[in-house]
Amino acid sequence: MLKESILKMLKLDNLISNVTGYVETRIELMKLEVKEDLAKAIAKIALFIIIGFIVTLVVLLISMAVAYKIGESLGNFGGFAMVAGFYFILALALILGRDTVRDTLEKRLSENLKQKKK
Repeated sequence: MLKESILKMLKLDNLISNVTGYVETRIELMKLEVKEDLAKAIAKIALFIIIGFIVTLVVLLISMAVAYKIGESLGNFGGFAMVAGFYFILALALILGRDTVRDTLEKRLSENLKQKKK
């Protein structure tokens, strides 16, 4: 009772209700912004997965076509062995240069994130 009368006398009850309303509104706004950002991120990830799946299929089918074409002159085993050897060498090069590749990717991703924040 005394607290309420003092707040009314100093007109702080309106200020407190306004500040409370402001804080609640800011919290709701942040929630909406987080939901929007999350939806955008999920959409980008889904698109990346779909594109990755399609690219994988294309690479697989082209590899089989190349292996079959090489196999016409060297025999089926030779064609598929050469294509497998190519991918083995590619994987070995990526494993040996993984630090360089990782550093380059980190640098490009951080640059992209800095540009999007501006």
